Amino acid sequence: MGSTLIPPGLLLLLVPLLMVPPVLAQSGSENSSSCDGACTAENNGTSNQNMAIGFTAAAITSVFYGSNFVPVKKFDTGDGMFFQWAMCTSIWLVGLVSNFIQHCPEFWPLAMLGGFLWATGNIATVPIIKTIGLGLGFLIWTSSNLIVGWASSRFGWFGLDPEIVPNTTLNYVGTGLSIIRSFIFLFVKTEVSNQSTEVRENQNNIVNSTEELVDIGYEESPSDESWTDKLSPLNKKIVGCSLALVAGVFYGANFIPTIHIKNHGKDKSSIYYGSSQFDLDYVFAHFCGIYLTSILYFYIYCAAMKNRPKVYPKAVLPAVASGAMWGIATCGWFLANTHLGAAVSFPIITSIPGIIAALWGIVVFKEIKGMKNLVIVGVALIVTIAGAITTGLSLL
Repeated sequence: MGSTLIPPGLLLLLVPLLMVPPVLAQSGSENSSSCDGACTAENNGTSNQNMAIGFTAAAITSVFYGSNFVPVKKFDTGDGMFFQWAMCTSIWLVGLVSNFIQHCPEFWPLAMLGGFLWATGNIATVPIIKTIGLGLGFLIWTSSNLIVGWASSRFGWFGLDPEIVPNTTLNYVGTGLSIIRSFIFLFVKTEVSNQSTEVRENQNNIVNSTEELVDIGYEESPSDESWTDKLSPLNKKIVGCSLALVAGVFYGANFIPTIHIKNHGKDKSSIYYGSSQFDLDYVFAHFCGIYLTSILYFYIYCAAMKNRPKVYPKAVLPAVASGAMWGIATCGWFLANTHLGAAVSFPIITSIPGIIAALWGIVVFKEIKGMKNLVIVGVALIVTIAGAITTGLSLL
């Protein structure tokens, strides 16, 4: 993989993603409604451009979220704590590049809270998988992630301004289909080779995180014994389901601080008056929140392990590559929020990566086999595409 911190090819993909939108955002600043909330077809040509950029960003985001843990498949990452720190370091570097590309916009500390929420939810995924498995955990946290992220923007939860969607019926149907596909994936059975089972517990951070890697079956090794192993079956289910629900809520809420700042950008009585309406201007602060939180949790972990953390040097570069891909994907999600609105981007971006990950499992890793499984994945693909199209059409 080379010796560079972030693969140059990934940064080349990041640059065009960040460079094109600011031009339209600046032209849209002459018309203050062009990127305020969900961009709609009412703005004619500008709106068509906004939607084209938004859907392109959502597509890039979905591909990278569905693929960002492929570099880690063959590497042992232990209990995941060192791995998440290395990954978050790479995420922060992507944020730094984004900050320079955006000409170092004003830094709003509140946006860091979103990074804290995501990183906290991410930490919980290892005990979730150990207690209730990836299948049930995936179902709970993706569903709660989608519901919180979509509903908070659509209905104005947590003090946000409600986003107006031209066709609310299609938006509700698209969101419902996105939730249904999570239940469909629950029935997919996988075959994981021994060569690639060492990293199963850490393939859990997307959606924004790796829960979309639905093709993975978690297997513990004797060295992975932890507090979760001492719980009774009933307590494991209670703890696992509770953590999955909380993690999903944190994932879904991670954009709320940024949207809150934007909503108050035109309120002269607010401390956020004059704040940017372009979501990518908040990426660096958001990623700083992720990085600082990951450091905090890693220090706590080191103290709990009596300064004997499990460190896996061979996992460093894969973690860096994974973090770079996740960072680029999240930049795309910020961009999609600007041009589509979170009420539209959430149902799309929380559903399509699961299909991408399943295709990796079928075509490359041969982990999903058998006609029954392929039929289930096919049905999930149809439902996912139908949900994404329906959600997109709600803007018209």
